[in-house]
Amino acid sequence: MDKNISHFFFTAKNFDFEKVALEIFKHQAQNCVVYKQFIENLNIDFNTIQTTQEIPFLPISFFKSHTVLSSEKPIEITFLSSATTGTIQSKHHVTDVSLYEKSFQLAFKQFYGEITDYCILALLPSYSQREGSSLIYMVNNLISESKNPQSGYFLYNHDELHQTLISLKNRSQKTILIGVTYALLDFIEQHSIDFPELIVMETGGMKGKRKEMVREELHEILTNGFGVKNIHSEYGMTELLSQAYSLGNGIFECPSWMKILLRDTNDPLSLIKNTQTGGINVIDLANINSCSFIATQDLGKSYPDGTFEVLGRFSDADIRGCNLLVQ
Repeated sequence: MDKNISHFFFTAKNFDFEKVALEIFKHQAQNCVVYKQFIENLNIDFNTIQTTQEIPFLPISFFKSHTVLSSEKPIEITFLSSATTGTIQSKHHVTDVSLYEKSFQLAFKQFYGEITDYCILALLPSYSQREGSSLIYMVNNLISESKNPQSGYFLYNHDELHQTLISLKNRSQKTILIGVTYALLDFIEQHSIDFPELIVMETGGMKGKRKEMVREELHEILTNGFGVKNIHSEYGMTELLSQAYSLGNGIFECPSWMKILLRDTNDPLSLIKNTQTGGINVIDLANINSCSFIATQDLGKSYPDGTFEVLGRFSDADIRGCNLLVQ
């Protein structure tokens, strides 16, 4: 699709989400080979789709077994999911990485304000030690754009991180600590700090390092350890170029170019009403050059105001990704 079309919805104040989503759907139904075959195998004529409620969502597992592309442009970068022994990595081929950059930069601004106001600290050992992480790509960019000399990664150096947090607190510097769940727990077992203004953002997942915990228990431990009122979370994954954010209590909000729909757990082609538990379907307009309509393996609830929460995963799904906390 035309690059101007693929970027405008990020900055348009009142763009018609339904209209743009349907336009992208019809483009991908014709140009994304695996998605086209998927729709045809369902005996659906894409020309008959009139609303986003009728759009079939591509199972996320196809990113493991197929090339999901709706663009003929050269691939600029390939993001890879984490993989445990015996599992296959998802591959998200990206032909225009500026779409991803625009997506996370504007989403950050929407939820947190100007990046230059913050010091960005990262405690992401599992991600830092492998190639192809979309989260690391985002955090690298945020650290660079923050322009703060104390922004950076702290792999296992918890003493240095503790001293940095104390220094930032004493200077009343707005700070975000982005951490994988088990690493945040490891840190507060060694150090405690009372930093009420700190934003602690957990990216979810124990990565096999610790036993999974219910969100309420986990967040209580983290709030006590860091001396904060609540824990922020990011809902994102390799197969998406956009993220939703929770500013507390596990309730996520999407940026304006992303939307959550819930499907019936027994009938994946049927959607369910708000407040019922169902499989999470994501419309991510930033995925314009791959597939914008993804059926994830997560379970959740959505609410009339467009917010949602993640309740767990389908029992037969691989354990991986962000915010996969069992409720």
